[in-house]
Amino acid sequence: MGKMDDKRAAKRLSILNAARDEFLSAGYEAANMDRIASLAEVTKQTVYRYFPSKIELFEATIRFLGQSSHADFLRNLEHPDTHEALVGFAQGFIRWHIEDEPLHIFRLLVAESAKSPEIVETFFLAAPDETHAALSSFLKDRLSATNPDEAMLIFFSVLSAFRDDVLFGRGKPDDQQVVRLAETATQLLLANLKEL
Repeated sequence: MGKMDDKRAAKRLSILNAARDEFLSAGYEAANMDRIASLAEVTKQTVYRYFPSKIELFEATIRFLGQSSHADFLRNLEHPDTHEALVGFAQGFIRWHIEDEPLHIFRLLVAESAKSPEIVETFFLAAPDETHAALSSFLKDRLSATNPDEAMLIFFSVLSAFRDDVLFGRGKPDDQQVVRLAETATQLLLANLKEL
């Protein structure tokens, strides 16, 4: 990578960090491109050169959040043991979804989806759809599942069980609770796949 590429990458990273801070603190509707430019220490024109619209910047920010935090649970699907791969995925999925930044994004989506419905579609294009596609491929490749969607719906519903408690301030689960829920969800997924 040359000096120009390094400078471009640094500017892009600066804009994404600023956008993350702005979207998480102000929300989507109130997020201001001038403030993002100021936080990134670039001009507003520079922001638009990298991200031609606010919604494109939001999508890039969602992807950035997934890459820069602990959202690496998909890597667990590389484990050679299918059961271990699913349990590792499940534990990572639970832990990531009860961290502060993902919870802020979830609150933002719920609060602003009526005024800005495009943010929900953008969010699902940038994050959950990729997770669903990766898990679906895994289940088809490893377990010859022909239609894993229903089993995956139950799996993700169980894995999200702690999120509501955390959102409502009822505390985060301890490590043992996460491990138990991941194991239970994996057993349910595998049982459902056998029935389909």
